Amino acid sequence: MEESANSRMVINFANRIVVKVGTSTITYENGKINHGNIDKLCRAIADLMNRGKEVLLVTSGAIGVGVGFMNLRERPTEVRDKQALAAVGQCELMNAYTRSFAEYSYMCGQILLTKDDILDRLTKSNITNTIEALIERKIIPVINENDSVSTAEILHNGTFGDNDTLSADVACLANADLLIILSDIDGLYDDDPHTNPNAKRISYVEKITEEMVEAAGAPGSKLGTGGMATKISAMKKVMEHGINGVIAHGSAPQILEQILDQENIGTFFAAL
Repeated sequence: MEESANSRMVINFANRIVVKVGTSTITYENGKINHGNIDKLCRAIADLMNRGKEVLLVTSGAIGVGVGFMNLRERPTEVRDKQALAAVGQCELMNAYTRSFAEYSYMCGQILLTKDDILDRLTKSNITNTIEALIERKIIPVINENDSVSTAEILHNGTFGDNDTLSADVACLANADLLIILSDIDGLYDDDPHTNPNAKRISYVEKITEEMVEAAGAPGSKLGTGGMATKISAMKKVMEHGINGVIAHGSAPQILEQILDQENIGTFFAAL
């Protein structure tokens, strides 16, 4: 699908932006925090805020960071152990974000959600009010799934399954103009670029097809949970909600600035 002349111009006019960052972008393979990438991310978000944009950050990484902080070789398999790691890792993650944002004269506030929170009408309203109150005060909402209580095994607590889905729900909940999902790959390809060196990046999508979903590839890294398929699903949801989207590489310097300057990077998903 060829990109239309004005397709990317709408990005520059986006005022409220949800940025989602994955575990593989903010941690190393051993689960240790990648402070360099977090600092670049926070600086880029601060620059967007300085432009007058409203930014919400959806972050993965609580369990992965917990693995690194506790010096474990891999994620545990027991639910209770994962919950404990999430509780520890979330503290470390927020400490990193708080320190980095403070370097650029911004504050952040933590919001932990479960799927049930968004499905419950009253709780959903409270979440919206909290988000709006933070944004009014130019405080950056840092949103994550409440992994210490949210699991498939706890039936009364819903689970998003991955933070790509969470980011789409947050974008819709906050009436965002743009969802940017930062990944360990620089966009959607017509085949898996890890196995096919001739795979070509798709720069513009106005309709998500079954072929795209099939070509999206396998699940994500050993520390994270989301693969390209979940990102495509998230983009489909926001497109149907009238929100534009971009999938791009998360570790590239100034990636958010490049996206808003309409450079031809990543994959742009046009709102329906």
